[in-house]
Amino acid sequence: MQVVKDLAYAPAQPAGTEGHLLDLYVPKSSKPVPLVISTRGSAWLKDNGRRDADKVAAELNPAGYAVAGVSIRSSSQAQFPAQLHDIKGAIRWLRANAEKYNLDPERVAIMGDSSGGWTSAMAAVTSNNPELEGDVGGVRGPSSAVQAAIPFYPPTDFLQMDAHMPDNCEAFNARMGTTDCHNDPRSPESLLVGCAITECPPDKLAPANPLTYIGKRPIPPTLILHGEVDALVPYHQGRLLFDKLAATGHETRMLSFPKAGHSTIFTMVSDDAIREGAYEESARGGHSMPAHPVTPTWQTIISFLKQHLR
Repeated sequence: MQVVKDLAYAPAQPAGTEGHLLDLYVPKSSKPVPLVISTRGSAWLKDNGRRDADKVAAELNPAGYAVAGVSIRSSSQAQFPAQLHDIKGAIRWLRANAEKYNLDPERVAIMGDSSGGWTSAMAAVTSNNPELEGDVGGVRGPSSAVQAAIPFYPPTDFLQMDAHMPDNCEAFNARMGTTDCHNDPRSPESLLVGCAITECPPDKLAPANPLTYIGKRPIPPTLILHGEVDALVPYHQGRLLFDKLAATGHETRMLSFPKAGHSTIFTMVSDDAIREGAYEESARGGHSMPAHPVTPTWQTIISFLKQHLR
């Protein structure tokens, strides 16, 4: 495996920050290898999305996949749509440098959890939309589209979050320093878009909602994982994404975990206590398959990648 860290896909903004850095983990191969982008969540409060990419690489490199741990800017450094422009800039940069690092530019997937799950979903649903490219990094020409997406417990429709929060939002308020849950002006979602989400004009809030773009352009296959007892991003958010993708004829799968809460990206595919009772639903071409029990593992992720990054 070749490891290259601290690659700048764009100049730091502000100077000295990490939001435009990525780390690469590439297995040795005589042929270009498919790439999986990993971007971890932080409620958009930190620029450390490339963390834990080594853990993802430890699982995916042996299966023949390169991993790029990508950071995007935090909400204190820039407001939306900067974060979407960042991930698109990173994807274009990786394609532009594919030959140098032995990557296959035609086979790119993205995965992430929480706000990183939102990033993954946004990258998927806005593929090949020229109005949302931005100019981060200055790389022109290569596409920012992905061929598959794996969002773990992604925020989607911010205005529907509070109605489905467990425990009267006590855990969320305690962790985030808020009093009015996601609707609070200090919530991660409000900080991302620059106004209390209940007071934002629709034309400012809707563009940050992945559901806005579904049904307008082709969307790559999507595998969603969400815990039903998530106290930070309610399960209903992942359900909204799955249901709309399914209703509009896109290929999608959803793994639901009755025992899983938040921050379980790795234990969802390794811990028997977390994945107890897990079940899967799928849809393709407007046809849905009924739920059936599953025991998700890293092989579940790898099989999904093999199917869609051929």
